[in-house]
Amino acid sequence: MSAAGDANALPIGRRLRRNAGRWTLNVGAAAAFIFILLPLIFVTWLSFYQQEIPSFPPTGYSTRWYAEAAANSRFIKAFVLSVQVGFIATAIGLLLALPASIALTRFSFKGRAVINNLLLMPLVIPGIVLGIALYVFQVEAENATDLPIMGSFAGLVFGHTLLVIPWALRLICASLVGFDRTLEEAAQNLGATAITAFRKVTIPAILPGVVAGGMFGFVSSIGNLELSLFLVVPGQTTLPIAILQNLEWKIDPTIAAISVLQILIIVGAMLVTDRFVRISRVV
Repeated sequence: MSAAGDANALPIGRRLRRNAGRWTLNVGAAAAFIFILLPLIFVTWLSFYQQEIPSFPPTGYSTRWYAEAAANSRFIKAFVLSVQVGFIATAIGLLLALPASIALTRFSFKGRAVINNLLLMPLVIPGIVLGIALYVFQVEAENATDLPIMGSFAGLVFGHTLLVIPWALRLICASLVGFDRTLEEAAQNLGATAITAFRKVTIPAILPGVVAGGMFGFVSSIGNLELSLFLVVPGQTTLPIAILQNLEWKIDPTIAAISVLQILIIVGAMLVTDRFVRISRVV
């Protein structure tokens, strides 16, 4: 008997309770989804307001704030700096997270759990605490080595690399755990070296996890505020800091327009990436 036949064979009261439970679950899930999207909906709505001072109801709608955001050189420079730091930090974070993930998933050694927790700590520690710790560390390192570390581009990249490593580590580890190692062993039995087998068999198989880790790490870096506040100097401004500084003086829909553009760029990059590398297989 089919599933539909089994459902029809149930008593009417039980069928009503089952349908009511299913509808309640669907309505609850839809309400939760809408609640999560509410901030994005309101920010997008605000970005099209015509008046400079936000008020309700709006007097009209306009796209002038998107034009002003694109013409503001201060925001453009901050965005370029954030992208540069994000790309470099993501590349370094992936280079460090890949061998670390292999060691944590394939080998058993003393202190393995400690190292794993240490690498994931930037996700657990509040951003303000991590920023203060990095600030103190860079000041002490500069005093000890006489190198221009504090306020340098390299120091900022170093801090953002710590944000990328946990994301990359967890997603690459998830891919390695689900990878069938017999494929790698078969390649070695056919004459491939361990490095060749890893490069041509393992890397393509775990590539979605690597790309997903890089994407999440990049998004975490480009949107970070707390850590960046302690590592920048005057004249060195990332996009979140530029937005915060602008909000100190005035509130207008320009910030909402910038936020929408930032979200669209990130979503577009993720959709294009997922088109060629199935990130959905991991996340």
